[in-house]
Amino acid sequence: MNLIAAPFARRRWIHRLAFALALAACVSAWLAPVPVRAQTLMLPDFSELAERVSPSVVNIRTTERVRGGTPEGLDPGIEDFLRRFGIPLPGRPNPRNGPRGGDDDAQPQQRGIGSGFILSADGYIMTNAHVVDGADEVIVTFTDKRELKARIVGADRRTDVAVVKVDASGLPAVKIGDVNQLKVGQWVMAIGSPFGLENTVTAGIVSAKQRDTGDYLPFIQTDVAINPGNSGGPLINLRGEVVGINSQIYSRSGGFMGISFAIPIDEAMRVADQLRAHGRVIRGRIGVTIAPVTKDVAEAIGLGQPRGALVQNVEKDGPADKAGVEAGDIIVKVDGKAVDKSGDLPRIVGAAKPGSRSTLQLFRRGSMKDVVVTVAEFEAERPARRAAAEPGSAPQAAKSALGITASDLSDAQRRELRVKGGVRVDGVDGAAARAGLREGDVILSIDNTEVTDAKQFAAAAAKVDKARAVTLLVRRGDWVNYIVIRPAGR
Repeated sequence: MNLIAAPFARRRWIHRLAFALALAACVSAWLAPVPVRAQTLMLPDFSELAERVSPSVVNIRTTERVRGGTPEGLDPGIEDFLRRFGIPLPGRPNPRNGPRGGDDDAQPQQRGIGSGFILSADGYIMTNAHVVDGADEVIVTFTDKRELKARIVGADRRTDVAVVKVDASGLPAVKIGDVNQLKVGQWVMAIGSPFGLENTVTAGIVSAKQRDTGDYLPFIQTDVAINPGNSGGPLINLRGEVVGINSQIYSRSGGFMGISFAIPIDEAMRVADQLRAHGRVIRGRIGVTIAPVTKDVAEAIGLGQPRGALVQNVEKDGPADKAGVEAGDIIVKVDGKAVDKSGDLPRIVGAAKPGSRSTLQLFRRGSMKDVVVTVAEFEAERPARRAAAEPGSAPQAAKSALGITASDLSDAQRRELRVKGGVRVDGVDGAAARAGLREGDVILSIDNTEVTDAKQFAAAAAKVDKARAVTLLVRRGDWVNYIVIRPAGR
């Protein structure tokens, strides 16, 4: 029995040894580090995408004719360096306030630099309105180093979208993507000219969609590195399609801090189509001033959930006034479209054709009411700096302790900007310039104190504690934002 059982026992021992070795091999393989190549495959490779899309991205350089002279206190070497990289000169005097002279004294100087992308093979190019705003000359540089002068077809400051045209054919146009297919967390890529460095590629992910930062556009928020000069460049998905225009950043320093915003390409294309067709964007308006509906208010008045747009003021004899809309009404629907938040109303009404009739559903004193309003046309945009001063009115200018030279707004400018007070920035240097304040801005408040005129602003600026940050509420075109001026070294 023992002699017969021995071979079987030996075989069982061999089988157990083989199983143990196989198990050890599996455990070893499981614990072994993943090869670098396998890890790399988990992240996207943007090289092929960048090579394919880059020829459709352009650098845009703008110039304006200003009278000669170097900004006071600026070293000529530094001035040359800033101009080479397209960085606006800090503290440059207002050309209108410069020494008088003939037209021969006006010299073209580089005003700024940005990016753009080719919409069509026959030379239409999209960029940001602020890239070309106020430019006397627009120069487009392609990846093959060709430089062509462009004419501005149209610019819409409310959405910050502009279209320029060069005389060329056979250009490599971009492919337009579907923003509705874009998801939070997806990879996206930007190409542009930060600080004048052409064809710079950066990448990141979509951080949020429908970010409400403006009256007419819900922005795409990303963490793609965007810096001065990237403005107007494309935001691209992994299929090589443009899904947005890189437009803004959130920053306390003036540089990228991890949050950037892009205009959704579907919204931008609607604007571009109107610019190409009419040279401007035609929008509807009903003549109301609105505010968000808070949760406390919604519950208190019986609306339930906070929704709609609270009417704070009704323009006298405007469309809403004629339709019977009253201050205190809450507009909850327009032609059956829900107004979920106050920012939805300007977009819905703005998209309506002037002269058309729209039905507004109002919540008034506990019940719903429908009124019919005839949509009017939004007034055409005009740059604030071109508003003529009234005869005999000489704006008073004063340089504040913050390094800001500001002057009073004329009554005509206040009517045009629809503000009661505020001062116009005529010059800026030091910490204020670093914070992003620039000539032409209108300061509405300083540290939550309303600004009425230049004298009062200078007095308020003189009282601030220079060791702490100062907050300005600033209007630039049709956008209002806060700018934080921080002491040096903070």
